[in-house]
Amino acid sequence: MGSLNGRAALEFEDEGLESSGSIATKKHSFAVGSLSNGGSDNRSGNLYMSSSHGVIGSIKIVVLSTKLNILMIFGPIAIIVDKTSGSHGLVFLFSLLGIIPLAERLGFATEQLAFFTGPTVGGLLNATFGNATELIISIYALQNGMTRVVQQSLLGSILSNMLLVLGCAFFCGGFVITKRDQVFNKAVTTMSSGLLLMAVMGLLFPAVLHATHTELHFGKSELALSRFSSCIMLVAYAAYIFFQLKSQDNLYEPINEGETPTEESSDDEEVPAISKWESIIWLSVFTAWISILSEFLVDAIEGASVSLKIPIAFISVILLPIIGNAAEHAGAVMFAMKDKLDISLGVAIGSSTQIAMFGIPFCVIIGWIMGCPMDLNFQLFETATLFITVLVVAFMLQEGTSNYFKGLMLMLCYVIVAASFFVHTDPASLRKLSLPFPAKWRFHL
Repeated sequence: MGSLNGRAALEFEDEGLESSGSIATKKHSFAVGSLSNGGSDNRSGNLYMSSSHGVIGSIKIVVLSTKLNILMIFGPIAIIVDKTSGSHGLVFLFSLLGIIPLAERLGFATEQLAFFTGPTVGGLLNATFGNATELIISIYALQNGMTRVVQQSLLGSILSNMLLVLGCAFFCGGFVITKRDQVFNKAVTTMSSGLLLMAVMGLLFPAVLHATHTELHFGKSELALSRFSSCIMLVAYAAYIFFQLKSQDNLYEPINEGETPTEESSDDEEVPAISKWESIIWLSVFTAWISILSEFLVDAIEGASVSLKIPIAFISVILLPIIGNAAEHAGAVMFAMKDKLDISLGVAIGSSTQIAMFGIPFCVIIGWIMGCPMDLNFQLFETATLFITVLVVAFMLQEGTSNYFKGLMLMLCYVIVAASFFVHTDPASLRKLSLPFPAKWRFHL
């Protein structure tokens, strides 16, 4: 899940946790860049309210507290199917299903660790691990020389968050809150829209340079421009994180009509469910398990495309982002239905900003280190799709209000995008566009 802009908080309830023979309901929240002097004081008193659970207690809280974790069984099934039958379609499907709960639990472990690090480090942790699943899959795809899969999957994450997730949040929230339009902080969304337009600029120039054949050094200028622009985008995103966490605290106050500060503070009890070292251990476990499944997932993409008769572009842009982020998508819709639209925007727009300004340039730099020619030339079709999407969403957000009709329009836009990629074929085949690099650069996470 993407970083939460300003004081947006992620809250969820875990019911059914047994403690000393009774049923307890725990509420957790995670805030980025919003803990002022009073916030840190309040948190220090509650920091160690979660007692030492032991191994079994920690497993109950992290693994057995949500029904979604039933899907974890599909991870081992994917490995068994790959070793026995070699059916790429089934391996791809089971790997996707197995990654869904792991991605959600990775976000949970990150939020728990953020309780012990403070808002600044917590925000950086959320920025790093919030989209860890997409980055891990991208690194394995880069390792196999599948640069187009990397580009299209990252692009798909942006499109699904901006159109599908935000559209579903607006639509469901509008049907629950029918007497008025829901409101959100325009200042935060305007800044995120500006960053997304900057990302479009970074992707547009290499694509135009390639399409118009105006490179100074053919085959080199485009790659050099991509790497330079990636470094600039990473610097801009780092400055955005600093600005978000340090400079403008008042800018990120959420707009909650009918709620007093006293009510808000009493509802948001910041109590970690597990200890710091438990969070670190679970973070390592989930990251390692996602890395293992990602390798099987990437290896099965081409075979799954043939066996399922689905274009690789559709798999990369549509299926991977939707299924890989299903838990976060559901969370954004849930918060919109609770009239906490700033949190939903933090998930949708915040995650899109992370992928565009951090995930994509980060993969370019990683490809540079690994010797893989990953660039920012996403081809004109993909770049035009992103540009139009950013413009449509920016217009939808400019009033600072939402309703079910806006959500419906965004979802229908996503249907058009999905249909476009179903009939879209790359100018060259995946093999031709993906140049394998020497085996000495290959590594395992």
